[in-house]
Amino acid sequence: MSENTESSIALYRKYRPSKFGEVLGQDHIVDVLKGAIELGNVSHAYLFSGSRGTGKTSIARILAEEIGCKKEDLYEIDAASNRGIDDIRDLKESVKTLPFNSPYKVYIIDEVHMLTKEAFNALLKTLEEPPKYVVFVLATTELEKLPETVVSRCQGFVFKKPSQEILKQITLTISKKEGYEIDPASADLIALLGDGSFRDTQGILQKVISASSDKKISREEVEKITGAPSGVLVDDFISAIAKKDLEKGLNSVNKASGQNIDMKIYLKLVLRKMRAILLLRFAQEMKKDLEENFSKEDIKFLEELAKDKETNISSKILLRLLESYNDIGYSHISQLPVELALIDIIRDNSQE
Repeated sequence: MSENTESSIALYRKYRPSKFGEVLGQDHIVDVLKGAIELGNVSHAYLFSGSRGTGKTSIARILAEEIGCKKEDLYEIDAASNRGIDDIRDLKESVKTLPFNSPYKVYIIDEVHMLTKEAFNALLKTLEEPPKYVVFVLATTELEKLPETVVSRCQGFVFKKPSQEILKQITLTISKKEGYEIDPASADLIALLGDGSFRDTQGILQKVISASSDKKISREEVEKITGAPSGVLVDDFISAIAKKDLEKGLNSVNKASGQNIDMKIYLKLVLRKMRAILLLRFAQEMKKDLEENFSKEDIKFLEELAKDKETNISSKILLRLLESYNDIGYSHISQLPVELALIDIIRDNSQE
């Protein structure tokens, strides 16, 4: 395991929520669980599903603690490495013994979709009629892979991806607690790169902190350390569309590809700025909010394009770029959907 990975895990664990009140972005789950616990309505089996890094195991641990489960009666099982029928038979034997010092024994089975068909079948009976002192919490990133017979025996909760604003605020808060100064625009970039995952966002922040030469983190540092496309490359692409300069736009895409920049991240940053241009053009009252997510230089660039009525930037173009963003994952050449969109946009508008 690399040094960066170890430090990333350490930071994520350090700021892992330990109480329901510390959980962000999952109010629809926390409120239901808190209410049920207060009423004494503890289910025998819960199913937590959602993308990675959304807090499934963290909330499972909090749930265990809230119902009085002590550490010695909490069992965490990684189904990716304990996926066979023999592992489930061992679990079934363990379930028969009483808790050491708690009203409940709690079994958290992570990545439960990795269990074999035989293991699922062996687990079914125990899930359906466990001892009164046993609570199962199954966690998965791939709900569709679970047998319906398992899903129907659990109380299900679907975890949402945290918003970019939540991830940005976490980045700002942790940076301050760690003694680092980071501006909102840089925190927003880290949140965007985190792509809806608490764990990934904190991992990226840890990487930036570990490589920072001082206690002040700039956007340029974040771009350099994470490999995110520079603001210049993004701005050149947008300027090319605005001025109908196809050669400049294609050169920008080529440079981004040559630097091994993830095309989805590159286009996401383009879309983010183009959205801001339209908002500045049609909803000036949102300027203050946008200023919290962009640098002064960015705002100046965006405002100039927003004020230019002749500029080739519209909702129609934004929609075309969104289509190419969705196509990137299906293309053998990742930059091809972006290049095709650029050609369509500039060619169509040049003919108007």
